[in-house]
Amino acid sequence: MNEASFFLNDTFGRLKTALAGGGAIEPGEKLGSNGESASLADAFSQAGALSPIDTPPPDDWLSRIDTWVFDLDNTLYPSDSDLWPKIDQRITLFVAHFFGLDGMSGRALQKYYYQRYGTTLRGLMEEHGIGPDDFLDFTHDIDRSSLLPNLALATAITALPGRKLILTNGSRDHALRTAEALGIEAMFEDIFDIAAADFVPKPQAATYERFLERHAVDPARAVMFEDLARNLVIPHERGMTTVLVVPKPGQMDHRDAFEITSEAVPPHIDFVTSDLALFLLALVPDAPDGIDV
Repeated sequence: MNEASFFLNDTFGRLKTALAGGGAIEPGEKLGSNGESASLADAFSQAGALSPIDTPPPDDWLSRIDTWVFDLDNTLYPSDSDLWPKIDQRITLFVAHFFGLDGMSGRALQKYYYQRYGTTLRGLMEEHGIGPDDFLDFTHDIDRSSLLPNLALATAITALPGRKLILTNGSRDHALRTAEALGIEAMFEDIFDIAAADFVPKPQAATYERFLERHAVDPARAVMFEDLARNLVIPHERGMTTVLVVPKPGQMDHRDAFEITSEAVPPHIDFVTSDLALFLLALVPDAPDGIDV
């Protein structure tokens, strides 16, 4: 057992003790070394891959979950991957070429649409009536060779009981190619992409309603993993358990500044993890040992 796994098991034990005594972990808090709560500001003070924010749920929680829903970009692969910057750059190029703008002006317009509509594509469709196919084909035409198979994540997802689904604002083709590069494409039942959402992106409520209906998901028995806190508001309101996936301490974060959650964990976030594979492995007692995470 590595140091991170030992720490996680120790924290899990203290969490169960606290729950048994009627205690609760509040948003923005973590368990201290003596079982008392401490502020999230101290969450990254520990060495190693795992921070104390990676506290797993109570052990009876797993029996209530039958559907596992994962965002794709910056969730199933690390935030310091070069994939999203490549996509982001190609979105800028598309906008600049479409309007005949220089790169800086194209970038500014892209970010305006992104913040206002949830995706740049939605802004272009709403304000200029463009079709989505050329945009998606161009922006997702990237080199994924930097992504390596993630054995720990594949093992963890395989061991989870129930259904596994991807819910992404990207295209199905992008999700399939990315999951294939990570070695996890066979673990998922289906992908609900931006086309399935009728090009209405997260965090719009209609997207989640369409997803839940299409896949007959009971929100009370589902958990969603996301890197953007705003995309977990509606799932939480519908009754889903929510897990925010954040960068590890010191890890490069390619998200825009407005997308990054402050130290105070919002009340609609149930759990926070900086290591998705380790978080999932800790939930499944029968997961194989010896996986290097």
